[in-house]
Amino acid sequence: MTTVEVVQRRVLRVLGVTQVLGAAGVTIGLAFSTLIAAALSGSDAVGGLAQTAAVLGAALFALPTARLATRRGRRPALVLGYGAGAAGAFVAACAVVLGSWQVLVVALVLFGAASSANLAARYAGTDLAHPRRRARSLALVVWAATLGAVAGPNLADPAGQLAARLGLPVGVGPYLAAAVLFGVAALVVLRFLRPDPLTLARSALPAPSVTPAHCAGGVGDTRGSGAVWRALPATGKLALGGIALCHTAMVGLMSMTPVHMDHAGSSLRVVGVVISLHVAAMYAASPVFGWLADRLGRVPVLAIGSALVVAASGVAGMAPSHDAPQLAAGLALLGLGWSAGLVAGSALLTESVPVADRPAAQGLSDLCMNIGGAVGGITAGIVVTAWSYAALGLIVGFTALPLLVACLFTALQRTR
Repeated sequence: MTTVEVVQRRVLRVLGVTQVLGAAGVTIGLAFSTLIAAALSGSDAVGGLAQTAAVLGAALFALPTARLATRRGRRPALVLGYGAGAAGAFVAACAVVLGSWQVLVVALVLFGAASSANLAARYAGTDLAHPRRRARSLALVVWAATLGAVAGPNLADPAGQLAARLGLPVGVGPYLAAAVLFGVAALVVLRFLRPDPLTLARSALPAPSVTPAHCAGGVGDTRGSGAVWRALPATGKLALGGIALCHTAMVGLMSMTPVHMDHAGSSLRVVGVVISLHVAAMYAASPVFGWLADRLGRVPVLAIGSALVVAASGVAGMAPSHDAPQLAAGLALLGLGWSAGLVAGSALLTESVPVADRPAAQGLSDLCMNIGGAVGGITAGIVVTAWSYAALGLIVGFTALPLLVACLFTALQRTR
């Protein structure tokens, strides 16, 4: 086993731990932010704003995190994300004590930095990976988030009870727990992510590390997302578009499903089971899609992801509000489509640009992904309010079709 392979195994173990901690912190905070913000403000609209603030925070930190990785490596970039998230969670806890929903919303923007770090961590798993195992390495990092996503909401009640025993409002507990989890994740990265995988990967490049993209003001520069996009090759643009579209579709359809089920009087337990199956499909199947992407190719698996999103929109969109089994099947397909799109698209994007230029392209991907999620959630609410959940399914399905066609066309071109 070579030195690089030994370091890569260590990197994957460290990233796996941070994914568990980060995902637990994100879910424990966001799972109850809507309720806490609504209770502090007395407005459901403010409750929705709390979720949007965290998503926008993740988008705002995507490019600064990527630029820091470009200059200094993955370790300081991830420490920045988790550290800022910990600070945001602590300020959110203070906002609950003060009873200020305005401070809470601002704090959740900072909280979103931890989500940005969790997304960026998947790319750190590819820096030293063998090209034939790159998608599987990325998928393993994504899969590790499953444990944290499941454990996070279950930690909220004990954390709230502990806060109550200390004489603090119950709502303080989840945010303090998130602050601790993010803080530990930052310390794990700082102490154990050595050597830095991106720095080590770059050391294998011929010196000086200058690529055509740099000479043309391309991906490697820091002039803005427009320059990054223009410098991407066609495969990189397909990958970035696929990731953003699959995530936008997932957030839009998933966010409105509980509302759709509530119209039929479904219990919170039933709604919880449907959403849990969706989340399990998102993360648990990622190693399978990583293996398929390494064996079949990135573009075919991206096509599978878009086809699953189209199928999910049809199955879920045609389901009556009382038909929990059909809605669960639709959301499970949606989660699988998101997983395939994220794993294959991220691997394809990584391979589309030189090593020195990857953080900028990856940061743009996460920026588009989070903006798409925010737009998808807002648009879905408008569509369901103005028309229906079935109309939302129809729109999501037709929106995903161009991606499917583009992937099939690209795959056919490569076989010629």
